[in-house]
Amino acid sequence: MSLRFALPLALLAGASVGAQVPPAATTLTAAQTALVAKARANGATDLSTRPAPAGGVTLVGKLEGDQFALSFPAGWKGDGLVYAHGYSTPGTPIAVSEDPTGASTGGGMMRFAYEDGVAVGHSAYDKDGLGVETGTRNTKRLRDFLVGMGAKRVYATGDSMGGSIVVTLLETYPGAFAGGLARCGVVGSWKTLLTQLYDMRAAYNVLTKGTAYALPGEQDIRRSALSTTPPAGTAMDAKTYGWSQLTRIATPVLALFAAAKKDPAGREARILRQVAAIGGFDVDPGSIAFPLVTVSLGADDMAATAGGLPYGNIGKVYASDTMTPAEASALNRGIQRVAASPAAIAYLTRWHEASGRISAPLVTIHNSVDSLVPYAQETVFADAVRKAGKSALLAAYPVAPLRAPLPVGGVEAYTHCGFTPEQTKAAWNALHGWIDNGRRPTADAVK
Repeated sequence: MSLRFALPLALLAGASVGAQVPPAATTLTAAQTALVAKARANGATDLSTRPAPAGGVTLVGKLEGDQFALSFPAGWKGDGLVYAHGYSTPGTPIAVSEDPTGASTGGGMMRFAYEDGVAVGHSAYDKDGLGVETGTRNTKRLRDFLVGMGAKRVYATGDSMGGSIVVTLLETYPGAFAGGLARCGVVGSWKTLLTQLYDMRAAYNVLTKGTAYALPGEQDIRRSALSTTPPAGTAMDAKTYGWSQLTRIATPVLALFAAAKKDPAGREARILRQVAAIGGFDVDPGSIAFPLVTVSLGADDMAATAGGLPYGNIGKVYASDTMTPAEASALNRGIQRVAASPAAIAYLTRWHEASGRISAPLVTIHNSVDSLVPYAQETVFADAVRKAGKSALLAAYPVAPLRAPLPVGGVEAYTHCGFTPEQTKAAWNALHGWIDNGRRPTADAVK
């Protein structure tokens, strides 16, 4: 999961939408003209072409009404890589970039693969917000289209929610993919991650009630705090309005951090430690603001997508070593209690709780501290893979966390999906080399 219009380094991540590049005139070679004809024969509509780097060609069009973009290098030999983007804040346009080789797509992953002679592309999803199901189906459809174009081997990669989609593809479609690469992914359990997010919001509401640090808008955690859809008559577009709503959520959280910094032993600092402990995140501006923004702006969509409330805390006892017994008792009395929908829990099990039964080699890369998708997702996933007897197919790489200034407030914080270009390229090389030579990458292949 990147809040695509707002947060840096691909929050929920890896979302590739951006300013759409106007189509450019393309003089096609005979081989590229044949690719265009094959694309139309395989169901592509609204097709246009644009130059790709080093004499290649990019096809931009639609498959069953959803936009896609595929870049084919000159002299393409038949390898392909499809990219699944991360979570997008409700209200975000669902289009993807018309240039899949751009530096923003997968942190440059697609460009690295393209330079190795691999055709690269991505597909829009049917909806914004929580989209593991539509992302899985549409990415598989793009894979099938690429095979129809002549691909012999197709890899899958994705960031954050897209990493979850990669795991879902490898577990759901045996034999369809040569291998996968998941960066900062929700690879283990969406139920676990959403529980952390909802718990954090519920605890934050109680602990900041009546203070200047309370979140704005709707306090019922079953609903989004604020809408990201511009009201009728507003002059703001969806991106600008969504940014303004995100800023409204983040501002009191960052004010709480500013107050805590002035008095590390004071009430505000205690609130932060307690909220972080309840959610299972670090005491860090990004690690508290990003989860609260995600669930506060996305709750309506999460429930609508899952077919009911995907979280429940009836009977749950909240406690941590950051609280006195009296504080824990007060929290448990005051926290909102809600019941999960069985249908929603079943939906999250399907889309997606990892079984570990991956069908092809998988490389994962994850910051040891991530502000939105905790590294514990990797631990849960590795255990599921081990229990399924598939550990030989998994190469997991923890890397050091990255800190950067937040787009709101400018304070430095842990990032989500904070990888260097060198780490991204090393991860791609690890997967590509594994498939090419049949040897599992070494433990230090990505660092």
